Amino acid sequence: MDAVWSGTWVAERLGVRLEEAGDPGSPRLDELLGLALRRNPKRAHLLVSQVLGKHVPQSPRAVYAAGHGLGERVRALLGDEAAAAVVLGYAETATGLGHCVADGLGAAPYLHSTRRPVPGVEPAGGFEEAHSHATSHLLLPQDPKLLAGSGPLVLVDDEFSTGNTVLNTIRDLHARHPRGHYVVVALVDMRSPADRERLTAFAAEIGARVDLIALASGTVHLPEGVLAKGQALVEEHERQGAGAPAPGAPAGASAPVGRVVLEWPAGVPDGGRHGFTPEHRARLEAALPALARQLADALGAEPGRVLVLGNEELMYAPLRLARALEESGAAAEVRFSTTTRSPVLAVDDPGYAIRSRLVFPAHDSPADGPGDRYAYNVADAGFDTVVAVVDSHGDTGALHGPDGLLARLAPHAGRVLLALVPSYVPALSRGVSSDRREPIMPEPILSEPLRGPAFSSYAPEDCGWLLQDLSGAALEAPTEEREEAIQAGGAHYAESLPVEYQPSPQYQELYRSALTASAARIARAVGTVTETVLAERSPSPVLVSLARAGTPVGVLMRRWARARHGLDVPHYAVSIVRGRGIDPNALRWLAAHHDPADIVFVDGWTGKGAITRELAAALEAHREAGGPGFDPEIVVLADPGSCVSTYGTREDFLIPSACLNSTVSGLISRTVLRSDLVGPADFHGAKFYRELAGADVSTGFIDTVAAHFEEVAEAVDAEVKELLAADRTPTWEGWAAVERISEEYGIHDVNLVKPGVGETTRVLLRRVPWKILAQRGAGADLDHVRLLAEQRGVPVEEVDGLPYTCVGLIHPRFTRGATGADGKAVTSK
Repeated sequence: MDAVWSGTWVAERLGVRLEEAGDPGSPRLDELLGLALRRNPKRAHLLVSQVLGKHVPQSPRAVYAAGHGLGERVRALLGDEAAAAVVLGYAETATGLGHCVADGLGAAPYLHSTRRPVPGVEPAGGFEEAHSHATSHLLLPQDPKLLAGSGPLVLVDDEFSTGNTVLNTIRDLHARHPRGHYVVVALVDMRSPADRERLTAFAAEIGARVDLIALASGTVHLPEGVLAKGQALVEEHERQGAGAPAPGAPAGASAPVGRVVLEWPAGVPDGGRHGFTPEHRARLEAALPALARQLADALGAEPGRVLVLGNEELMYAPLRLARALEESGAAAEVRFSTTTRSPVLAVDDPGYAIRSRLVFPAHDSPADGPGDRYAYNVADAGFDTVVAVVDSHGDTGALHGPDGLLARLAPHAGRVLLALVPSYVPALSRGVSSDRREPIMPEPILSEPLRGPAFSSYAPEDCGWLLQDLSGAALEAPTEEREEAIQAGGAHYAESLPVEYQPSPQYQELYRSALTASAARIARAVGTVTETVLAERSPSPVLVSLARAGTPVGVLMRRWARARHGLDVPHYAVSIVRGRGIDPNALRWLAAHHDPADIVFVDGWTGKGAITRELAAALEAHREAGGPGFDPEIVVLADPGSCVSTYGTREDFLIPSACLNSTVSGLISRTVLRSDLVGPADFHGAKFYRELAGADVSTGFIDTVAAHFEEVAEAVDAEVKELLAADRTPTWEGWAAVERISEEYGIHDVNLVKPGVGETTRVLLRRVPWKILAQRGAGADLDHVRLLAEQRGVPVEEVDGLPYTCVGLIHPRFTRGATGADGKAVTSK
């Protein structure tokens, strides 16, 4: 039985029909088009292309062939003139189609209109698309002479409905740079006889030849009153919920979201927004096989049915990636479509072209402000994997937010992969004559912060991670193997990850008891350090926690500022690596988005002060290299080593977030810095352990502590008043104690001595400890340390005169896990 035409539903209800008028050898209109309805005051019906790759997922081979074939027909029409032709496509729908036409034409440069203004790029023209949902088009060629020639101009749109858009374009460009030949290209020509006559008259008026090439032609028969009837039908179905967004999946059922930064050829634009030359085309063609391999590697062995999803105007790059993936045979099936601005009614009926829709906020900072965007026929379409291809300009918090595109896709696929291509921003060299401007590549555009739930289990507003997601990389190794490799080759501790410790039921119960006992004490320290920051550092601070021990503290400080002062304090997490310093790209991002004077670096606690010194040295080097100045002093919850002047307490007590690893820190690993994974323009990396969600207590820890804010507020006010008047100059007594212990126990290297409850816990969780020194009479604060030591067979020695509650020692003759000031393994002396 023949399949139902995807225009049947609209045709039966509104009397709309397609009437053929083309060559008998052309494809039938109902093979190329379906019908849908949209909320639009100018036109209720929507012609939905089956071969455009916008609303309907289609084979990338078929999408590319449709445009390329039209380009070949243009080349045949133009003959010798083809060498001087320029191709112009229309945003957003025909950006990819126009590019494919340019490919078929051969040596023609390509430009598409855009609705994304770019600072510093002067428009070379603009026009209106009267019936569109979003009307204003800009022409922003990098080379201002691109549209100034006298050769044929080829204008490409997905459909030729009335001809108004093309007339507006030609009128604008012809007034600037007259030429004698225009070719209009579309998938379908649906003009009425009156519209055809109007174009003929217009061509005569400007004295130019205007040709038209389409796959098929005909007209749309619209009964009288169809606009009002269509609008009423849309309202009726929206009231009934038929046009509602596709529902999500039950909690816990969403697909994991991976990330791959594609090795796009340097200097090649991601599309035709600023022009795409034949040289660019040749370089992209050469790079596509390697890009397909990179994408296939990221997808893994059995990606199943794959949808490659482009993003609004970004159609061509995703299409070429999809086609290369399809040709590689790496997936059972590949389909291609793109997100869009256009709001369309969704009706789950086989006779309707838009079966489902996903709604999400714009994530590329559009010039017309925030608004909804849509992905059609993706939900419940049976895709095993969705690859969302986004340019780096669109890799923002909105993309990763709880209602962002990635979160909307996740319930409807087995896996979601974010594939990033670099946004191309033209820059013009200075000091050259105006008749020859050479393009130069701008500085790499840094990604926006990653946010939960796509990355971390924290709420998206609680923390923005200035990191790249390395969840797909194999970085873990058993502790002994990992430390053996570090020692044998002098490898850096940040180049790999320990296997995440999974607490026993007994240890989990210990953690819960410790949190119950200390929550109010922690709340008081949070309040004290936050109020001190607000009083002394900045009334509008930007909290930047050192991932990952500092991150729960940063979240709590943010919560305190909101609860007590109504402040919405930004909070980010960055990587700092001993021996390598703080992530310089994170500093660049912070300086570009915030006043450096407001930046406050946050950590959980101080041990002997190694990270305090590391940060100060790194920020000084950053300033000497010409970067903006940041205040180098870390603020901490607990400062038992007396290393900083802004703290919540100087007592060495149990902070329960030190008891666990990722499961109390948003399910994020320690940070990773490895040259094969982190490029010069990349943030440092980390992994999101989604598979540990069942053991995650990150939000519970925050909520439990925050519940005590009100009861400790009065004590905090009194304590802050005393602190602001006190001498809080660091004494570094902790460092002195560590040096004494190092000599007393015959270690002779301070880097093998880990002071304080937090650092001792870290030694037991992910190092190879020798023994634990405990302050004589220390009580419940050390219950978890004693349990971990018992599990690992490590003796606990009670001593007098210890300035910390406990100290973890790494044996000088077993240096696996010992790292020196440079972050590399040390050898006993």
